[in-house]
Amino acid sequence: MVVFPPLADMCGIWALFGSDDCLSTQCTSAMKIAHRGPDAFRFENVNSFTNCCFGFHQLAIVDRLYGMQPLRVKTFPFLWLCYNGEIYNHLQLKEKFEFEYQTKVDGEILLHLYERFGIEKMVTLLDGVFAFVLLDTANRKVCLGRDTLGVRPMFRMLTDDGFLAVCSEAKGLTEITHSMASPPEIAPFPPGHFEVFTLKSSGKVESVQLKRFHSCTDEPKHAVHDSFRGLLSGSPAHYSVAPPTTMQPHNIALPTQYRFDLETVKSNIRLLFENAVRKRLMAHRRIGCLLSGKSVGVHTCVVVMVTTSPSTGGLDSSLVAATLVKLGKEDELKYPVQTFSIGTEDSPDILAARKVAAHIGSEHHEVNFNPEEGIRAIQEVIYHLETYDVSSIRASIVMYLVCKYIREKTDSVVIFSGEGSDELTQGYSYFHKGPSPEAAAEESERLMRELYLFDVLRADRTTAAHGLELRVPFLDHRLCAYYLSLPGEMRTPKDGVEKHLLRESFKGLNLIPDDILWRRKVPFSDGVTSNKKSWFSYLQDHVETEVNDSQLESAAKVFPHCTPKTKEAYYYRQVFEKYYPGRAGWLSHYWMPWWIKATDPSARTVSICTPNKDQ
Repeated sequence: MVVFPPLADMCGIWALFGSDDCLSTQCTSAMKIAHRGPDAFRFENVNSFTNCCFGFHQLAIVDRLYGMQPLRVKTFPFLWLCYNGEIYNHLQLKEKFEFEYQTKVDGEILLHLYERFGIEKMVTLLDGVFAFVLLDTANRKVCLGRDTLGVRPMFRMLTDDGFLAVCSEAKGLTEITHSMASPPEIAPFPPGHFEVFTLKSSGKVESVQLKRFHSCTDEPKHAVHDSFRGLLSGSPAHYSVAPPTTMQPHNIALPTQYRFDLETVKSNIRLLFENAVRKRLMAHRRIGCLLSGKSVGVHTCVVVMVTTSPSTGGLDSSLVAATLVKLGKEDELKYPVQTFSIGTEDSPDILAARKVAAHIGSEHHEVNFNPEEGIRAIQEVIYHLETYDVSSIRASIVMYLVCKYIREKTDSVVIFSGEGSDELTQGYSYFHKGPSPEAAAEESERLMRELYLFDVLRADRTTAAHGLELRVPFLDHRLCAYYLSLPGEMRTPKDGVEKHLLRESFKGLNLIPDDILWRRKVPFSDGVTSNKKSWFSYLQDHVETEVNDSQLESAAKVFPHCTPKTKEAYYYRQVFEKYYPGRAGWLSHYWMPWWIKATDPSARTVSICTPNKDQ
């Protein structure tokens, strides 16, 4: 039986440097993210800086004593760390550099790496998802950092005079008092970047460095320290020149002519995916899985559980769930993996998920989706999401309700998700319209870079709203870098089927049923509701009662930024402005399919995807 080391708890982080007001007043804002850590909270002032403070809300995945933050150790009393995330390779790094831990949590590795190597090398060595605030009082520095794809959220507010405020969610910053005449910008911290500030004696800061440390297309530097060495190089028999003997089997960065034998590629995809799931099993709370039945249209999430969220699809969640159950048996988990699906009684998702669950042998839960309940949840969903993007809200409502069920009715807490698969593997229906493999590859990379604005944002907020933790194996650094390094023509839809390479990679293994493995993508709204009426149609009926024609006609005057083009978009924007007035800039653009003329993000707008109620 494998014993997993402790990881940091799911949490909400909040920090102020150079506050213009009493901290006891400012700290009330930190309570707006209490849902991210419902088990415990803590506020702590910084020695010698009375206007600097850390706030932390804890969801106890592991030991509560060691999991509380800000994290400090006796060896480095001048370092303060507040972070949200998981560092999967912390034990390998501890052993490699012979660090002596004083706690049992993964986050301590950040303190050791920073003290020995500095901030830039520290972040490049981390295999995981994270958002952190690190204070170095000895050198008068404040450092911020966020993982490559923004799986863990973080927002920052910086005033003209150097008052810095940081929070896991923007809502924890909107009512911070400050000395500026107009509200300062609150913006998401850019994924894959770190920022360094100098800390003045007044507690105020000045930004001195903002730098990207990793992109999803680059092989991560931490790969050289990875304990996983299973990748194969291309077979020399397929090339005119044999690969150099200095190439290591685990090295992703092989020259193009050596690495693209199809069978080798498929094997590597399987190896990297299984390793991505395995490394994310480190948790001491129950494992479960939200399981979507369609092969595309709902995302997965595992609590450590697998859930599916309304966007990636049943293929993705099924692969995550099946791999999770397989690894759970190998590691002798003491309980069955729970899976969860949501839909109306006769919906395609419910029926297909039931089939997958029976195939993999999970303990399956079916959550009845009531469209009226979904309509009632719209406002609270938008409050948690902090966006008015139409696609995100539609999908989030269903994911929000299934996460609510999981929190109230089960003991699953950590959520694995299939988020990112559609973006990584070209799973959206409009990829069939791609003008060339090169254009499709560029679009895939664009979608990956914007995940933190859309699907990853949705998955984080809907799970965190109910005190659940999200884990996303499809967004593993090494898996992403490898898949995106493949030639564009290998990754495009083939034979009328999107994600063809991913499906081919798992063909013939009996991991999931063949009809699920090869099922075509259908719109999400056609998967969770019955054959009689879709979730999309229920939403359209509701917004007709909320927005009239004259309102929509004047939308450009009322909402000049990201002007809503439909009544549904107008309604969501109204609700957003109710909670976050004047913050429309948090969204730069709506999620929309490319290469077609569309005013709606639904897959229904793509001609290849005709809703089929017999599916």
